[in-house]
Order: sequence, then structure tokens, then C-alpha cells
Amino acid sequence: MNFADLQLSPDLITALTKQQIDEPTPIQVAALPVLSTGKDAYLHAETGTGKTLAYLLPLFSRLDTDLAATQIVIVAPTHELAIQIQRQCCDLAQNAGWPVRVLLLIGGTSTERQIDKLKKKPHVVVGSPGRIGELIAKGKLKTQHVRSIVIDEADRLLNEESMQSIHAIINTTPPNRQLVFASATLDTDVTRIIKTLSPEVVMLQAGAAAVNENITHLYLICEERDKPDELRKLLHALEPERAMVFVHRNDVAERIAAKLEHHHIPVADINAALHKQDRKHAMDGFRSGEIRVLIASDVAARGLDIKGVTHVFNFDAPTLSKAYLHRVGRTGRAGQKGLAISLVTEIEARVIRHYQEELGINMQCVRMREGQVIAAKP
Repeated sequence: MNFADLQLSPDLITALTKQQIDEPTPIQVAALPVLSTGKDAYLHAETGTGKTLAYLLPLFSRLDTDLAATQIVIVAPTHELAIQIQRQCCDLAQNAGWPVRVLLLIGGTSTERQIDKLKKKPHVVVGSPGRIGELIAKGKLKTQHVRSIVIDEADRLLNEESMQSIHAIINTTPPNRQLVFASATLDTDVTRIIKTLSPEVVMLQAGAAAVNENITHLYLICEERDKPDELRKLLHALEPERAMVFVHRNDVAERIAAKLEHHHIPVADINAALHKQDRKHAMDGFRSGEIRVLIASDVAARGLDIKGVTHVFNFDAPTLSKAYLHRVGRTGRAGQKGLAISLVTEIEARVIRHYQEELGINMQCVRMREGQVIAAKP
């Protein structure tokens, strides 16, 4: 099946061709016919399967660009993900030749400047629940013409911290508006909440495998104090074209970035303590290839779609298998091969067994010898 078979607009098909996207993914095949009719839906598919386009394509198809009003509201849990979605919206509109106005609404930037931009009546707004809710409450973001609301990474937004803002956003829109939820994980509690928000929601699932089969999983056992040096040696041995290194704490991200930079490795970090502009500069450098290694705290582990990530390193191995799944999902995207390596101490090594059992993956134990990565006995 191709995009023409899904009755997608020729302009949008042209836009996808310009982005070198020729065939729909399974979740896109499932979502387009349902969302194009305005039905509520919950899109569940593994990371890297094109969920964002799965909802953007049909929602863009329903836009009325002659109507100067906000018609689509997309809510994301992190600034980085919101920026990424906004960029996809702009690329889609530009490549299709459509006059779609898209506005990013996140914290850390001037509210007054955003209010001024809202006067231009954007067709699509993308942002965090707090800032979107704030601007609606002030009467600056008008929602009476909203046709669709997207809750991206629904498993992160439908919780105690964000639910009040989500309810406030939904309650200000017309009762016949469409609700779209997207997530890489299927959570029972989240599904229950979604069904209270949308009793007739259509459940759409694609990609049965929990973890992308194109990813090879390795782990290396070492002392905690040796992890920075082992990471440096691995980077020299494997020479990744583009690598992400995940840590638990902001200060660790800064310390590792400084150490790698000292060894002349092009590196940056996007820990949550950094100013928004610094994180944006790091992301832009990583996407362009100027920066080869990106150190990320868990705030960046979800939703980011960065093309060409060849390696993922877990400097601090996550306790939960679900967190491991989201981290390693940054590599092996769009049919490419990927490599995930976890650095663990003897005590931490027990999580490897959990990953293997709960995710159904095989993890190979390795070690460094004379600058080479070789198999080792676990």
C-alpha cells in the first residue's frame, strides 16, 4: 500500500517525496483512514515508526487554510519534543506549498512575544500543556474553532502533574472536536483515562515487537569510577557517526561532556538544567553533524526523532525495562541498524537479566582489549 492508496492529498505526497518518504509505515496505514474521518484514536506503536506523521498527515488534510483560526492543538511533554513536532509541521507545510501557520508555545520564552504572534491566527499550535493552558486562560489563544487536539506521549501527560492542564485545554474546545493520543507504550491506567476522555476512542496498534529488531544490544561490566574512561575508549573504538549517551543526573552529563571535550571528541549535553537556548544549540549541532556525541539526561529520552543516530550508550543503566526501551529507541530508526551499549557495575548487572526477560532481547557481554571491543564472559 502507498500514500495514494490511502487517498492522501497529492500535495502532501509530494511533500513526503521531498523528505524521501515513499511508503507509509504500519501505524500510518492504520491511522490515516481513521483520523481522516475525524474519529478519536489512540495510536500505539514502538519508537521510530512514524507516529508523528501518522497523525499530522490526516489532520493537515482536514485543515481549512482560508479560516484564520487555530484548528489543531498539539500538546507534548518536553520542549525538545514540541520543537521537533513544530519543525515537522513547518516542513510538511512548506514542502506541500500550503500556507499553514504554525506557532510553538513553550515556557522559557517571552509570553508577550507569543501573545503577539497569536494575533496572526496560527492554524496549528504546538507546545507544553502549561503554556498552552496559560494562554487559553488569558483569552489570548482562541479555541472555538479547534478541530483536533493531539496528546503526544500520552503516557507522560495523562498523570497527576499534567491532567489539570489537559482537562482545561480540552474543555475549552467544541464538543465535536477530535481527540488523538499517541504513545510508544501501552499502559492500563493511561488507557482507562483515555476512555474516560473519549468513550468511543479507536485503538490503533502497529509494530508488535517491543524493541526494534535492527538494534544490537551489548553491555560492559566495570567499576563506577572507570565508566568515563570506558565510555571514551568505546567511542574511540567504535567511531560512531552520531551517538547519544544517557545519564540519570544533570551534573553527570556536564562532567562527562567536559571530559570527552578534553579528549577532543565533538560533544554537547542537553541536561534539564541548561537554558532552553543552550539545549537548542546542542540539538542543532547534533542534527547537523557538527557534534558527534550528545549527552542526555532522561528528559531527552522520549519522543526525539534524530536521523542517523548510530549508537546509544547507557552510562547509567535505567532500572526499568521500559526506560531502556525508550532510550535505545533513538537508534535503529527507519530500517537502519543500531547499536546500544550499557555500562554497568557488577551490582547493576542484574538489570541486564530484567531487560532480556521483560523485553525479549539478547544482550552480549563485551570488554575492551587493546582498543578493540571483544566478546566477554558475563
